[in-house]
Amino acid sequence: MASLLCRGLGQVARRTALISSARTCFEAPPVDPLKGKSASKDRSMPDGLGHTVGPERWELLTRSKGNTDPYEMNISEIKESSRDNPNLVPCTIETRIVGCICEEDSLTVNWMYLHQGESKRCECGHWFKLVPVDTSKYYTE
Repeated sequence: MASLLCRGLGQVARRTALISSARTCFEAPPVDPLKGKSASKDRSMPDGLGHTVGPERWELLTRSKGNTDPYEMNISEIKESSRDNPNLVPCTIETRIVGCICEEDSLTVNWMYLHQGESKRCECGHWFKLVPVDTSKYYTE
């Protein structure tokens, strides 16, 4: 019984050694991915501005000019409003979702769809209206 166990272990060890030695003999040497590439001050990664078009390019240009919120997505304070004098929400398309935190300590946000050309009233009494944004500036440099 012991001899069978020793013989089996010997065969497993020999097989493992032969397979690993065959792999190292016939494998290609490892490739250096950085071979021929060197860091220098005259070459750098290109910025994305040359590859972008349309609204994405306009967003990058406005961010480079200092406007950190070109699509007006940050939270803004709302003023007292009425049907005749609503809070104006800029938008490039015909509809937009707007959220209103009605009370300062409220845990929920009242979401509503605004459509171009009509004012909408929130549950708390604030009025909102979409204002179209000129999209021709997207495509001019």
